[in-house]
Amino acid sequence: MSKLTNKSIVITGATGGIGAAIARALAADGAAITVADLSQAAADNLAGEIATAGGKAIGVAVDVRERAQVRAMLDKAAEAFGRVDVLFNNAGIAQTRPFLDITEEDWRLVTDVNALGVLIGMQEAVKTFQRQAASGLGGGGKIVNTASIAAKQGYEPLAHYCASKFAVVAMTQAAARAFGKEGITANCFCPGVVATPMWDVIDKGFRDNKLTTKENEAFDSFAATAVLGRASQPADLVGVARYLASSDSDFMTGQSLMVDGGMVFI
Repeated sequence: MSKLTNKSIVITGATGGIGAAIARALAADGAAITVADLSQAAADNLAGEIATAGGKAIGVAVDVRERAQVRAMLDKAAEAFGRVDVLFNNAGIAQTRPFLDITEEDWRLVTDVNALGVLIGMQEAVKTFQRQAASGLGGGGKIVNTASIAAKQGYEPLAHYCASKFAVVAMTQAAARAFGKEGITANCFCPGVVATPMWDVIDKGFRDNKLTTKENEAFDSFAATAVLGRASQPADLVGVARYLASSDSDFMTGQSLMVDGGMVFI
């Protein structure tokens, strides 16, 4: 039996590259997955795919910037699967802007999703875990946040994106200190250059801002700095996600795991 069998796991941004890879893999491990995304149709499609493959999943629409929707997402997961064991705060957006061109609207757009959305998700997850403990459903719980190499190093045309991901690491550490005595852990993982739709957006932003001229030029240039010699695929993040969701990581909290092929050494 897998260590994730019957674990109730909620994943935001679950229909995108990294989120979908994690959802499929953890469902195959026996976990019950709440597929959460902005699009109800996309969430239902992936949940249906998982169910067809013999797994357990429901689809939920959520805007992670809206507390009421995040609260409803966790309540639906608990209603469907009895409780919530793990929340993956994986939803995020990226935007390429030269440093002097970042506007207040750009800042709010990126940080509201990537930082405020993670804060709300963590807060509501902790409340869920605390209610479960008070109701005799078992204590503890795990929060796993998707950060980035941009949480460890600033990149000029992505300054506001980097700031939002630095914030994810800070909140992960703060929550770990705040709730560790309740058996609630908070960790994050830091992908590098991953072949996903988000990097298509980043790469296009480089071209639109005349920082590059060819399609995939920014992607290839960044990926070339990985000492393992290639860009990441979403599947490269599955192992660390599995570890952080399982009991194998019970004595780890407040940590940021680099899974970038050797782009940033810290």
